[in-house]
Parts: sequence; structure tokens; C-alpha cells
Amino acid sequence: MSAKPAKLKPQHAPRAPHEDPVFLESTPARPLRILAEYINPLAQLKREGIGDTIVLFGSARIHSREDALSRLNHLKKLKVGKSAEAMRSAKSALEMSRYYEEARALSHKITTWAMSLGPRPRRFVICSGGGPGIMEAANRGAYEAGGKSIGLSIELPHEQFANPYISPELSFNFHYFFMRKLWFAQIAKALIVFPGGFGTMDELWEMMTLLQTGKLTRTNLILIYGRKYWDDVLNLKAMVRWGTISPSEYGLLQFADNVDDAFELIRSGLEKYHMEVDPFLQAY
Repeated sequence: MSAKPAKLKPQHAPRAPHEDPVFLESTPARPLRILAEYINPLAQLKREGIGDTIVLFGSARIHSREDALSRLNHLKKLKVGKSAEAMRSAKSALEMSRYYEEARALSHKITTWAMSLGPRPRRFVICSGGGPGIMEAANRGAYEAGGKSIGLSIELPHEQFANPYISPELSFNFHYFFMRKLWFAQIAKALIVFPGGFGTMDELWEMMTLLQTGKLTRTNLILIYGRKYWDDVLNLKAMVRWGTISPSEYGLLQFADNVDDAFELIRSGLEKYHMEVDPFLQAY
């Protein structure tokens, strides 16, 4: 006669899938992570009463005038270790710092005007990529105007911190570039593009393509700031001459070289096309 089997003891049930970090970080759970990067910002933006945004892009490598001047003065005082290349770089950084200060001033003007439109919903809230440089200047200008601003940071291989001027309740961090881009475009009514590199141009092309193809309404505004820089880097009119874009598509772009002109172009465009609240965030 066989021995009586041992009585099995009750086991603790495994974690539910949504509480299991190993599962959540696995390849099969990728759709859940993507969905989280859509739903979390959606819920938080709604909670904070955001109606729509104005997005400012530009280089993370452009410093404030104060910081650029401090670096240049430090180099001038060095007795040794000062190279001609380092001096040229410091002088260039000081020249480019005008764009930091002008992005800061423009953000301040837009935020001050937007706050006059009332708090529920909050209209035309400044939104940046969350990092340093022009992104910091954008959030800083809104902060100094007493308004809220959004930062859409991205996980990168090197360590990155969200700049300190973002409203903490509107600071988001993304793993997926395409979800971050969605939130740049989804509720933006204007894009202001300051001098920048690959990342800035990537976002510019994305928005231009969405407008060109009708995925965004053509009443959305794209303002290129700093003709001297952009004319040196890009020859957009050559595309018209070669027939790869039409004159009307080139006409989707506006240009400005100072804060007052940029503000008037943005304000007048918003007042003409976008004073009615977009129903998207209000529908949830």
C-alpha cells in the first residue's frame, strides 16, 4: 500500500501582473508601457486644467548670458591652459546666449498674456522638452511671469535632469520618443523654433510634415526665430525652387528676429484662429 501523500500547504498567490516589475519591464508588456505614456500625461494635464500649449524648441547647448559671460571671463583670467579654440568657443557661446535671453523674454510675454485669458482652462501654456538651454529659458520665462509651464523630458543614455523652472506637477518623463512627440503635437497651437541642432530640426520637420499632410490643422503656427542662424543652416527656399515643396507649403512658416515681432505674430495668429477652446482635453 502506497504512503499517504503529504498534505500541500496553501501558497501565496503571485503578484498581479500590474504589480510585477519583471513583467512590466518585459518585451510583451511594451504596449502597456506605451499606453502609460499616453494616459499618465492625459490625466495630469486634465487635472491641471490645461487647454492647449505653445511649444518652444531649441538647442540644449545655448547658455544664459550670465553663464556664458562667466565662462568667458574665467578663461580670460587663466594664466595657463587657455587655448585659442577655447576662447573662440566661449565667445561664440556668449553671442548665442542672446537666444536664451530672448526665448526667456518671449515665454514671459506669452505667459503674461495667456494668463489674462483665465485659469479654467489654462490657455496657451508654455511647453518645452524639459532640459537645459532654450528649453530651460522657455520654462524660466513662464516661471518668472508667475505662470505654469510643462516639461516633456526624455530618457537618454547619459544622465539628464529636468530643469528647475518646470511646474513640478507638469513635469513628465518619457522613454519613447514617439509618445513624447505626440504630446508635443497633440494640444499645441503654435511651435516656436529657436536655433538648435539635430533634435530641434527633427521636431521642426515632424510638425511641418503634420501640417503639410493635414494631420494638424494648417491654422497651427510655426515660427522660425533667428533668420541669421537658420538661413546659414537651411535653404528652405531652395526646396520651392527645386519643386520639392510648393510656395503655399513654404508659406506655412513665419519668421521673426526679435521678441516683440515674434509675440505679435503668435498673439495675432492665436486670436485669429484659436480662441475657441479645443475640445480634446475637455472631453475627458
